[in-house]
Amino acid sequence: MANLVVITTTAVPDHVRGALTRWMIEPKAGCYVGTLSARVREELWEVVSASLGEGSAVCIHPSDSEQRFLVRTAGPQRREVVDYEGIQLVQMNPQELADPDAEATRTEL
Repeated sequence: MANLVVITTTAVPDHVRGALTRWMIEPKAGCYVGTLSARVREELWEVVSASLGEGSAVCIHPSDSEQRFLVRTAGPQRREVVDYEGIQLVQMNPQELADPDAEATRTEL
């Protein structure tokens, strides 16, 4: 059975974007949406996560969890997905919070 899958990307190589658009539509730059089987989703995610270069990606797809979806990430992220008693929560990346230069850079922008 096919399910709705959303993948977002940032600063990925062109061939990764090409791989995603073979299976999904891109309604906004870097945001891909498609109805994929679990097998296609897993194989596509393997290609994306292995080919990011300096970029990053997030995949959201249905799951049998309490939330009914799963969030997966690859590459450097400002936010980190953490499991709290079976529920996925998002927190700011602890390494970024510990870096005083990161805060100065954000406030200057």
